[in-house]
Amino acid sequence: MDTGVCSSESINGEDVFSCKESDVSSADHLVVMVHGILGSTANWKFAAEQFVRKLPDKVFVHRSEKNMDKLTLDGVDVMGERLAEEVLELIKQKQNLHKISFVAHSVGGLVARYAIGKLYRPGKTENERDLLVDAGEVSKGTIGGLEPVNFITVATPHLGSRGNKQVPFLFGLTALEKVAAGVIHWIFKRTGRHLFLTDDDSDGKPPLLKRMVEDHEGYFFMSGLRSFKRRVAYSNVGYDHIVGWRTSSIRRAVELPKWEDSVNEKYPHIVYEELCKACDAEPIAAEVDSLDNVEEELVTGLSRVSWEKVDVSFHSSSLLRFAAHSVIQVKNENMHSEGADVIQHIIDQFHV
Repeated sequence: MDTGVCSSESINGEDVFSCKESDVSSADHLVVMVHGILGSTANWKFAAEQFVRKLPDKVFVHRSEKNMDKLTLDGVDVMGERLAEEVLELIKQKQNLHKISFVAHSVGGLVARYAIGKLYRPGKTENERDLLVDAGEVSKGTIGGLEPVNFITVATPHLGSRGNKQVPFLFGLTALEKVAAGVIHWIFKRTGRHLFLTDDDSDGKPPLLKRMVEDHEGYFFMSGLRSFKRRVAYSNVGYDHIVGWRTSSIRRAVELPKWEDSVNEKYPHIVYEELCKACDAEPIAAEVDSLDNVEEELVTGLSRVSWEKVDVSFHSSSLLRFAAHSVIQVKNENMHSEGADVIQHIIDQFHV
């Protein structure tokens, strides 16, 4: 571990924090890092250390481990329940925490969205809110009893992975996409069904990802998301063969921006940034394709809250560009030279 940055194993994961006791005492902002499918706590090692090095007296970083390796195949809902339990246990152990943020990669972003739906608690009652407003105060909901600040996803398939070129390695071929939807559960089990929106047959309920764009049956999926001060989606514009640009950036095809290679020396791989304000428009119905209708519902639902969207490109000259899905997270030491600026951007923009 780097000088000044310490870590400790716990039954719930790995905690990363400053080695200075005074920093640990003042760090009241919990940063929960969630890995993707078949991942582990090691995937966020570099980023966790960078967070603590840059914000030693502000953050206490927790790398989740309740859903490692094959446990990531159990389904977004099961993983979300585990993550929520893990976060609550950690909050009980550390009494000085006041704020909470999530940084999640790939499927981990969906798991985090599910977890906050369970962890969310509304603010004051209507009468109590009126009294607070009269007194010049504002009351919002909490996540596990803490103030929600940053909700950050990195290459997360928010719109799922079914059809419409959402999984680039299927080359946008309709035949391949249909075959994948039919057999994905053989490889990725329940999680695959959730990603490909094929989980609507067993109990008559809509696919889980559709349920997660509204508050549903006691789970405050959208209220929880809305409670954060900011929501950020980092996306690869290309070379990510696992998660496509549209699904990770929550955009329709016509909304994908034109971008140019970055000239910013500090963030050479950040090629486009925009703030998308919340929009309450109704979904635009497709004429024929029901899949387009589902995707439209997901885009519309998630667009009811504001998002900061950050687009990333690992240039054609990069030797690691074909591993963009992992490089954007700096999944291992070999990727430091390429993806470190993305992690730096996440930290520099982070609200403490």
